[in-house]
Amino acid sequence: MEVVVDASALLAVVLDEPERGSVIAATVGATLISPMALPYEVGNALVALRKKSLLEEAEILPAWETTQRIPVQLVPVQMDAALALALAHGIYAYDAYYLHCSLSRRRPLVTLDRKMREVAGILGIQLLV
Repeated sequence: MEVVVDASALLAVVLDEPERGSVIAATVGATLISPMALPYEVGNALVALRKKSLLEEAEILPAWETTQRIPVQLVPVQMDAALALALAHGIYAYDAYYLHCSLSRRRPLVTLDRKMREVAGILGIQLLV
């Protein structure tokens, strides 16, 4: 089974967040897929966590390297459709990429992002966490 995974879920696993166990349980045995923007969003999130003093500088590269060892198939997104989703629901384009990926491939989504979960519910996307 393919499952769309976003940066929040991936980082919860890598950074040993409280949701780590539920993300792993939801994805065990699944083929993970994600929009091609995933590595850029992960990098941005790691730097943002450092700016908020939630990670030490020395933790950034090891966390990045760990995310790169998790097998995720990166797939393209139809930008016009994703941007239309973002505009229609008042969300960030990055969030719309994951939602579009789930919609277009008819695959469940694993995200910890509150707003993305809300829009996924509106769109009828199955959430696994």
